[in-house]
Amino acid sequence: MDNKSCLIYSGSEFTLEWYYDKNGKSVAKEYYLESTTDLQKKFLILVKRMGDFGKIFDKTKFRNEGDGIYAFKPQPDRYLSFFTDRKKIIVTNGFKKKTDKLPKNEKDLAKKIRQDYFDRQSGGKNDEIDI
Repeated sequence: MDNKSCLIYSGSEFTLEWYYDKNGKSVAKEYYLESTTDLQKKFLILVKRMGDFGKIFDKTKFRNEGDGIYAFKPQPDRYLSFFTDRKKIIVTNGFKKKTDKLPKNEKDLAKKIRQDYFDRQSGGKNDEIDI
């Protein structure tokens, strides 16, 4: 994984990328880089599985959080993401899970990032899909 690249993994089913804002900052990648090697490996295993097979059936590892937002769940971390119709998954933000429920502010951030992504990619045309 290149430090300047948005690419996390490219599999036969999906390509997974970090979201970068217009200033070149990726809160999800920064969170990942600050994690321990073991936590990074847990996340990358899930990313590779999704990229190669297109599904993770274990809801304790990957889950639809509603509103087109999905969570990779390498315990105790969470990485929120969304799908595009171009066979991409964009990872928006990461955080340590502290409560049973998904924090509203983290989901709101993921939704705001998704909107910014589509606005910048296609001049406002939303090309997301919901699986």
